Amino acid sequence: MEFIKGYTFAPFSKKGSYQGEEAYASLELLKNRTGINFIILVPNGLQDTPQSEEICYTSNATVSDEELIDMIKYAKKIGLRVALKPTVNCKNGTWRAHINFFDEEVPCEPKWSKWFVSYTDFQLHYAKIAEETGCEMFIAGCEMVMSEHREEEWRNVISEIRGVYHGLVSYNTDKYQEHNVKWWDAVDVISSSGYYPISDWEKELDRIERVVNLYKKPFFFAEAGCMSVTGSKNVPNDWSIRGDIDLEGQAEWYERMFQTCSNRQWVSGYAIWSWSIKLYHEKNAMKNGSYEVYGKPAEIVIKKYYNEE
Repeated sequence: MEFIKGYTFAPFSKKGSYQGEEAYASLELLKNRTGINFIILVPNGLQDTPQSEEICYTSNATVSDEELIDMIKYAKKIGLRVALKPTVNCKNGTWRAHINFFDEEVPCEPKWSKWFVSYTDFQLHYAKIAEETGCEMFIAGCEMVMSEHREEEWRNVISEIRGVYHGLVSYNTDKYQEHNVKWWDAVDVISSSGYYPISDWEKELDRIERVVNLYKKPFFFAEAGCMSVTGSKNVPNDWSIRGDIDLEGQAEWYERMFQTCSNRQWVSGYAIWSWSIKLYHEKNAMKNGSYEVYGKPAEIVIKKYYNEE
């Protein structure tokens, strides 16, 4: 697998977000400023609560198929490889990792079996688009931690995807979960969310390396990022942290990630989280505490390492 110098672009965008010049200009800016060769696009699926059985991907909360196809074509036109990662979220704000049902089905209670029917339909819709547009990778979900023990159902999802899509298939597990997924043999590429504390990278890479060696599959971080606020470099997965702006701490976190991973030949890339369509003015970067790196020291670090690969 070719090394991934990637970024997640405009995840969970609403209908109409990809229309107009702003979205295309932002993607081109991302490419020019960071040196990426790969983007992940994330169509949004929504269910009401973690125990809802139905997933909707046709509302105004999700970009239209036409917009998505046009954006894929444009990304390819400017020399980028593309992955689709259809991802389900809960309308009530509960993180998708907590989607869960009784393991033994009970009458009158929500069921895994019904949820997986809806989830498979959601994935297949976008897998067909990935096939039609020549996407280089399809990532069959993201951070679905409480579902990952349902091995038979996940194997069926992957099998159904392979029936309509013929590129590389991956699945994006969450941080600390790489060793808990027992069906990595079913995918072509192992991927995870690399939001690890700045001091823990060596330890966590040691653990992940054992998984990679066991399954003998390529691996990359399908998400990785750190906010530019005080304390984020120690708990980069906690998006709720609020505090003083710490641009150097964000840059230091990226430097540590790239430095430690560069010593592991089995790490085949990254897709940084994330780059928006509507960017703040560059002069305001020093006041921005989000995961965005536009105009911040971390952007320079990312481009430096991407240019070295």
